[in-house]
Amino acid sequence: MAQDTAHRAASLTARELASWLPPVGSPDADLIGELPTLVARSRDLVRNHGVAAGAIQTLVDNVVGGGLRLSALPDYKALGRDKDWADDWSRRTEALWRSWAETTECDAARSLTFAGLTAQVFRSGLVNGEALALPLWLPKRHTRFATTLQLVEPDRLATPANRLDDRRLRGGIETDAYGAPLAYWIRRTHPGDRLMGTTETGAQWQRIPVRTAFGRLRVIHVHDKERTGQSRGKPILSSIMPLFKMLDHYERSALQAAVVNAMIAAFIETPLDGEAISEMFGGSTEDYIAARNEWQVKLQGGAVIPVFPGDKVAPFTPSRPNAAYASFVENVLRHIGTGLNLPFELLMKDFSKTNYASARAALMEAWRFFTGRRLWLATYWARPVYELWLEEAINKGLIEAPGFYQNKALWTRCKWIGPGRGWIDPVKEAQASKLRMEIGLSTLEDECAAQGLDWEEVLEQRAREQDKLRELGLVLGEAPPPTADEDERDDEILEPRRR
Repeated sequence: MAQDTAHRAASLTARELASWLPPVGSPDADLIGELPTLVARSRDLVRNHGVAAGAIQTLVDNVVGGGLRLSALPDYKALGRDKDWADDWSRRTEALWRSWAETTECDAARSLTFAGLTAQVFRSGLVNGEALALPLWLPKRHTRFATTLQLVEPDRLATPANRLDDRRLRGGIETDAYGAPLAYWIRRTHPGDRLMGTTETGAQWQRIPVRTAFGRLRVIHVHDKERTGQSRGKPILSSIMPLFKMLDHYERSALQAAVVNAMIAAFIETPLDGEAISEMFGGSTEDYIAARNEWQVKLQGGAVIPVFPGDKVAPFTPSRPNAAYASFVENVLRHIGTGLNLPFELLMKDFSKTNYASARAALMEAWRFFTGRRLWLATYWARPVYELWLEEAINKGLIEAPGFYQNKALWTRCKWIGPGRGWIDPVKEAQASKLRMEIGLSTLEDECAAQGLDWEEVLEQRAREQDKLRELGLVLGEAPPPTADEDERDDEILEPRRR
């Protein structure tokens, strides 16, 4: 048979493709109108389905964990400095950063540290598809730093009710001719707070420019761009939502059926015929039908259920759960795991059927994804915040950085250390780590970072421990030498035996 198109995938007559005619829309046309529905369904899945909630938490734990640790790395060569200067500058800067980031003073709501804010930003990026934060300047709080961060629910980012989306305004984001954001239109209250006493300000929007007149960032919008020109982000669960929901229906139906099967022990049919039953109701057919309609049975373990005369009951043979239930659900969950970039073992926290090699291969594949997501989060969230904080610290004279505004990228260069990869076989992997460093394929900095550690802190701690060992006359890994008192006690114990 002759083809109607050069590409079989473009066929309009093939039986399996004829009804497959998705629209061709722009990035914003395909997403913005459907975004509220996608977000609402994503949140519902995370609220009510254990696997979805666990998957999101697994991603947060492995990408953010206890927080991202700053490792300041100013480009000392481009700045005309030396390595010793850079190391000293980095240590002082990191110490000052910790004094701000490890307290709730960095949060405008004074409830989260920077680690908590980072976890919330990443979680919002997964569930809502994007995260929004407003860097504020609050000097009246009389804290060491006036820079604070206010997280904003992305639902509040929207085009004002009295305007329509156009070429320069999409989903509440105002852009220039090149697509660069100029301002964000943010509701003063959440649209879902209509019943919480916020009706007066619910329909009011505030236009917030992306930067101040002197260039300081005022809005941080974190989201993935899958297509060129995409203004908003979409939930990570979007592509697997239908599968998740069908799995949810199947699991609940199977569970309910299994519960019912476990409760019913037998049916009892009365020997009375229809006429005898009719006489019991005074010969009234209507009363008999009404009694049937009102008849309800309370199920409980070992229930014996009577039925009406004439009703035929097939032998009750419990068949739930289905023998193929586990394998079917596992196949669906593997599909879901692929959509989330999580191996099945990590998605379900089940390594019972996995050997060392398979587990390591699965976790290495997952780790690539976690590392990429961490770099994305550091680039579009952590580094902009660090730049805002560093600017204030420099202007207050706490940190020396001549020519900061002319060389901002050189001064704000940094790395962010996240949670460690962990060990599957500690002995094998420690030996491999040692070998990589010995043959020059890795460094102590890289190996420590892979375990969520700062190499300089590790060395400093080791130096302190070795000093303490020498002070106590101990050698790590060997038993301490006996004291004089212990020698005397040993002699007393052995003396009677000699006699």
